Amino acid sequence: MITLRKITLENRRAIFNLEVTEDQRRFVASNLSSVASCYVLATNGGHPFPFAIYADEEPVGFVMITYQITGYDLPAIADDSYCILRLMIDHRYQNRGYGREAMEKIMAFIRTRPAGPARYCWISYKDENVHAKKLYESFGFRDSGEVLHGEKITMLEL
Repeated sequence: MITLRKITLENRRAIFNLEVTEDQRRFVASNLSSVASCYVLATNGGHPFPFAIYADEEPVGFVMITYQITGYDLPAIADDSYCILRLMIDHRYQNRGYGREAMEKIMAFIRTRPAGPARYCWISYKDENVHAKKLYESFGFRDSGEVLHGEKITMLEL
């Protein structure tokens, strides 16, 4: 069973050590870098939600959800929207359905609107990341037609 858990002093190193395959590193920042970004976002008025993704009692991935990002080039729908800014499953645990199960938990969390009201959730992805695109589309995300920093913006009306 997949669960989203807070990153703690006890699990942080295990989360920082999770990695995607060498070929996938061009698609996602390291988990350590992402957690550091949470600090920057939080101190600049944003609302980051970093979570460890667990399969039963084993850490298998990481997700960073944000609300009201400031100081970045953002898509037109970004104001008062949630963003899945980072999502990764460690290379040892891929192709087991964990990404799909994690997305179900992520979307359930976002739909509680933990930081405030929102009409959309959005995600950016590189065009060559076909697995990510398929996953997002299976949850109802659709390309907005916008491209930022070489990444397509896909969105879902909440």
